[in-house]
Amino acid sequence: MRPIRRIATLVALAAAFTAAGTHAQPFPNKPVKVIVPFAPGSATDQTGRAFAAKMSEHLGQPFVVENRAGANGMIGADAVAKAPPDGYTILFGTNSTNAALKSLMKKLPYDQDTAFAPIGFMSSVPLVVAVNNEFPARTLPELIAAAKAKPGGVTYATASTSQRVSTEMLASMAGIKLLAVPYKSSPNAITDLIGRQVDMFTADFAVMLPQVQGGKIRALAVTSARRSALLPQVPAVAEFPGLKDYELIAWFAAYAPAGTPREAITRLNEAVNFAARSKEVTDRFGSIGGEFQPGTPEALAERTRVETLKWAKAIKDAGIEPE
Repeated sequence: MRPIRRIATLVALAAAFTAAGTHAQPFPNKPVKVIVPFAPGSATDQTGRAFAAKMSEHLGQPFVVENRAGANGMIGADAVAKAPPDGYTILFGTNSTNAALKSLMKKLPYDQDTAFAPIGFMSSVPLVVAVNNEFPARTLPELIAAAKAKPGGVTYATASTSQRVSTEMLASMAGIKLLAVPYKSSPNAITDLIGRQVDMFTADFAVMLPQVQGGKIRALAVTSARRSALLPQVPAVAEFPGLKDYELIAWFAAYAPAGTPREAITRLNEAVNFAARSKEVTDRFGSIGGEFQPGTPEALAERTRVETLKWAKAIKDAGIEPE
């Protein structure tokens, strides 16, 4: 063999071995981008960053959180739906992005039912119905009476799908009309509730509990079927006449673009479940109402299907028209 041909052959073999070695490296072998489709400081952001840190610890690669807020989570979800399906871009989605948006929007830039590969369920949390401290109502029936006396005169803040649907569902069941004031993020909404720029806000425990416990706002009810051990003095919405079937909670879960390899999904699912079982995460979010149910990608797929139907009914019953 001529020297030049021999050198070329050796170079080709070296490249082949290098490529094979690279291919054989287990997932992940580089940083993973995590898209959080809501603003910094939101419940999704707080939960997402805590999970990302533990997933990074489990898999030995950085999980870099990027906030892409807007359109009830649609902007961030769209970015992941159109990302390369290699496991290196994932979505920390919610009941908004992966259940309700399909019924809230006339048209999405992706197919919500087929655009994502479920990874694993993260956590769920009830919401708190609260008013500012200057609002005259001290109970939920008093709030309903005030709204009936002045249709459209009671304002409520909304920065996410769960906040809007939970409030409009309550209004529909109670036979009242409220005036929505949209916000870009929950932190902005809670600031204006405390500052008496809006009368009412329904949001998750992560956002509301510190303000309720600090006496900065007044909690009237929780949206879970039963009272929360964290706020035992606050009744569930369902305890009041005419509202016994009311229940609505927020939840968080991890998704990848459809077509992501099974190996990557399996490894990411292991990491999500590791985070959901960790003492750091359960202690932190359990103290603000979080509940954790580690499971398989298949379990999340079924949960997503059921939740999509549930939120479609809630949105229809609340009289919310697709935008």
